[in-house]
Amino acid sequence: MFRHQGKSRTLKHNLRIATILSFVAGIVNVTGFLAYSQLTTNVTGHFALFISDVANFEFWKGTVYFLYIFSFLFGSFFSSFLIEKFRENKKLNVFVFPTIIECLILTSIAILGNTVEIKQPDFIICALLFAMGLQNSLVTKISDAVVRTTHLTGLFTDLGIELSQLFFPKHHPNRQHIKSTIKLRVFIICFFFLGGLIGGFLYSRINLKLNTLLLGALILIISLFYDDMRYSLIRSKRKYTQRKKSK
Repeated sequence: MFRHQGKSRTLKHNLRIATILSFVAGIVNVTGFLAYSQLTTNVTGHFALFISDVANFEFWKGTVYFLYIFSFLFGSFFSSFLIEKFRENKKLNVFVFPTIIECLILTSIAILGNTVEIKQPDFIICALLFAMGLQNSLVTKISDAVVRTTHLTGLFTDLGIELSQLFFPKHHPNRQHIKSTIKLRVFIICFFFLGGLIGGFLYSRINLKLNTLLLGALILIISLFYDDMRYSLIRSKRKYTQRKKSK
């Protein structure tokens, strides 16, 4: 699911990566909000607050929201930069690098929460937004802009459009494709919601606090190992089959 691109990528691959990354995004979103009362997976609200402060000539106050927006933007840029830089190396799975960096960020924040008193929460919020920018850019590039996992506004818009298209088969005859995209968007929304529920439960009820982010990092690491092992097995099987045919 982290390797296939272009024509070789199927709905099954997109569903796998969408459910995993949207689940992690749901965990991060709720954890960040419960810890610091700030959204940490998208910048729409931060942009509105930034404009409000600027309009009221409170430029210094609005700087923090600008930093939030820039952190998400820089995470997206950095993820894409890494992917483009190492794309020519066919031996590397270029999508591993942004995912590992996201894991390190989530783990580091959890460790910081256990070891020191965090007096500058804005730094943590920026780090989480950077991680979500990484993730959103990663999944956008790997799925050719079919999958988004860190915010739901566009997803609900697309879902509403596609649901309406089912009522007009003459204008939209490719119903199978429409149903496939609807299924994908429903999966993303449901797993984002599920990640938020579990994240909120672990943060508040189990009292894990920022340690909740470790679950997100663990899921990402397991997904990478699973994907790598599965790819290695498929590759070995193909080599064995080719050798058998050549004999």
